[in-house]
Amino acid sequence: MRTLNVALGERSYPILIGAGLRQEAGLILPLLKTPRVVIISNETVAPLYLGGLAGVLRAAGVEVGEIVLPDGESYKDWPTLNRIFDELMAARCERSTTLIALGGGVIGDMVGFAAATFQRGVPFIQVPTTLLAQVDSSVGGKTAINHPLGKNMIGAFHQPRLVLADIETLSTLPARELAAGLAEVIKYGLIRDAAFFDWLEANMGRLVARDGEALAYAIERSCANKAEIVAADETEQGVRAILNLGHTFGHAIEAGMGYGEWLHGEAVAAGAMMAAELSRMRGWLDAADVARIEAIHRAAGLPVRGPELPVDRYLQLMAHDKKVEAGRLRLVLLEGIGSAVIDGDSPRESIEAAIRERLDG
Repeated sequence: MRTLNVALGERSYPILIGAGLRQEAGLILPLLKTPRVVIISNETVAPLYLGGLAGVLRAAGVEVGEIVLPDGESYKDWPTLNRIFDELMAARCERSTTLIALGGGVIGDMVGFAAATFQRGVPFIQVPTTLLAQVDSSVGGKTAINHPLGKNMIGAFHQPRLVLADIETLSTLPARELAAGLAEVIKYGLIRDAAFFDWLEANMGRLVARDGEALAYAIERSCANKAEIVAADETEQGVRAILNLGHTFGHAIEAGMGYGEWLHGEAVAAGAMMAAELSRMRGWLDAADVARIEAIHRAAGLPVRGPELPVDRYLQLMAHDKKVEAGRLRLVLLEGIGSAVIDGDSPRESIEAAIRERLDG
């Protein structure tokens, strides 16, 4: 088992990475305020892993409730969130009840938001079952639901008590979901870890083939990068914004196509290519850099072009992004592979040109 720590003073918490961790109740028990939890999962993950996790906790004397939600980004909304509240209320859950998010990024974000707001805040634990959730969304305390005009626009910062990343769950992950997670892994190399990017270029085949040693290393290196950034800037007032490389373009793709049509990681990959093109136009990357970035995304099985939405539609949706400040769009660009910068000075015509350069068709 590999252990990392998100250093946030009294709210610090561990990230545990390894095989079979979901079967070890002893990793969870010391973090419970009372021996009562509610595990929240979805219709895809629950048949695979809910029974096992609930079983080991019950065997350890914990009262376990279960909530199973529909699967998909399109359900990351108010009605589904309210269903969580309905079931917590019906079960008379208390402020000491711990919520456990068992699933991918959608479940993690919604359960975290429910935990942040139910009775003004209850503890929760992340048990991410997708690569994307293990390397990104489960770490850092960002919780949210979507709005038709923008992704993750309604939410709160609420840190988990524990992140339990069991790499065995990746064995059942569809290839498309694995690739979506690799988009976030690649991101860490691009924004601040050039040596990791080099390693990814050399080992992408092992990751796609689900080599356990390679996956464990990639997850640990990604989480270490994110943990350092979160510890330095928990609520994204500064450096944490670099984690959004490709996300402003990508969120526009997700909203414009309809939530769930493109997976988050797929949209981020296409968005990262748009950001790379814009970085080249600003004189920070050269054509060879952009070619390397495209090649690694292709090797991971990810799209390198966005859907052919009107450019004006991209810009309209990007204007709703959380990183807009004083009416100005702030984008994460690259000064080089391994070095990100937050830029608010790119001319509109350059942003438009970068989008057009990376449209499908």
